[in-house]
Amino acid sequence: MEYRRLGRTGIKVSELSFGSWVTFHHQVDVKAAMEMMAAAYDFGVNFFDNAEVYAGGKSEQVMGEALKQLMWRRGSYLISTKLFWGLEDSVNERNTLPRKRLIDGLNGSLGRLQLDYVDLLYCHRPDPSTPIEETVWAMHNIIEWGKAMYWGTSEWSAAEIVEAIQIAERHHLHKPVVEQPVYNLFERHRFEGDYVRFYKEYGYGSTTWSPLASGLLSGKYQQGIPKDSRGALKGYEWLNDHLTDRDKLAKVAALKPIADELGCTLSQFALAWCLKNPFVSSVITGATRVEQVQENILAVTVVPKITRQILARVDEIFSVRKRDEED
Repeated sequence: MEYRRLGRTGIKVSELSFGSWVTFHHQVDVKAAMEMMAAAYDFGVNFFDNAEVYAGGKSEQVMGEALKQLMWRRGSYLISTKLFWGLEDSVNERNTLPRKRLIDGLNGSLGRLQLDYVDLLYCHRPDPSTPIEETVWAMHNIIEWGKAMYWGTSEWSAAEIVEAIQIAERHHLHKPVVEQPVYNLFERHRFEGDYVRFYKEYGYGSTTWSPLASGLLSGKYQQGIPKDSRGALKGYEWLNDHLTDRDKLAKVAALKPIADELGCTLSQFALAWCLKNPFVSSVITGATRVEQVQENILAVTVVPKITRQILARVDEIFSVRKRDEED
């Protein structure tokens, strides 16, 4: 396992990390969470991702209990959570980022995680109804209080991120240091265009999610939606159109010969492709079994095998213009 600096901060995150979205509580109990987190940790994973809204707070509860029983040294791992959606359907508590919501929300998350602080705290989405300056000040205060070490954004526009950074710099506040964007072979837009500016100029870090496009890039949906898959879960019916899209399935099938040439699975190739991006700090993976954790970790051995020529073949499959960057 290699470790990458989180943007221009002083901490390093494992190039592959472990997340709880969808799986914890819905598919994974505390015992299974402990087993998978322990397997990831033993392989060198030091970053574990969560969010207030995952399973209505129960994902944080599962991870918190797992951490309590694992009894790891607190300095040996990093935990993140995210705020925005809220758990209560009332004004000032749903889909918003004012000072009150952020502080109340984080206190709730820390209680469920059974932690004194989180290492990374994300604003899970932008909030057009709250001035960015208010959000920046609140996040600064949270860091000053020691309840979070760093803060970042998730799925914010390039303009919103730059505004937040500039407000923080103008007032000498703790500025956001990391984005958590969707990133996979089908979804590349948050590393293109205006986004390149803050990765290059501001040294912004990134912890990317959905590297397998909700499992589509694993190849397991080639023959339909398996009963034990994410696509079959209650409440995730909205994924069906994506998971059964014929054009996308054809692209996945076209990747199979490349993965075979490199001696890896489709999942491992998709993860390794994400890691080739120099602006990626860590790729968040998910799993429901220890065997999946072990398979995903081996993706790090595939990264050196992905040459410029391999990238060009992949771009041709996905109808992307020729790359200009070097290996």
